[in-house]
Amino acid sequence: METKEVLAALSAIAQESRLAVFRLLVQVGPDGMAATKIAEQLDIAPSSLSFHLKELTHAKLITSRSEGRFVIYAADVTVMNGLIGYLTENCCGGVPCGPSGCGPC
Repeated sequence: METKEVLAALSAIAQESRLAVFRLLVQVGPDGMAATKIAEQLDIAPSSLSFHLKELTHAKLITSRSEGRFVIYAADVTVMNGLIGYLTENCCGGVPCGPSGCGPC
C-alpha cells in the first residue's frame, strides 16, 4: 500500500461508528450484509450509516454490490491485510514475530 492509501484507511476507521461497521463486516465475512441489517445491528440511523459507508468505501476498506433492491457491503480483506502488512512491514527488525512479540514462536 502507498502512504496515501494507508492514511485514508486509518482516517476512515478512526471514528467509533465506522470502526464498528468495519469490524462487523469483518466478522460477517465475504457474504457481507445489507445496509439495513448493519443499521439494525449497530443501532445507527440510516442517514448516518450512509455517510459512514461512503467514507469506508472511499478508503477502499469495504465493497458494495446490489442484490435486488438491497446494497450488500463487505469488508475488503485484501485491503485490510495490505494495511496490516504496511503497519508491520519492518516489525522486529526483520525477525519473525511470535505470539509474545519479537523473536521465535
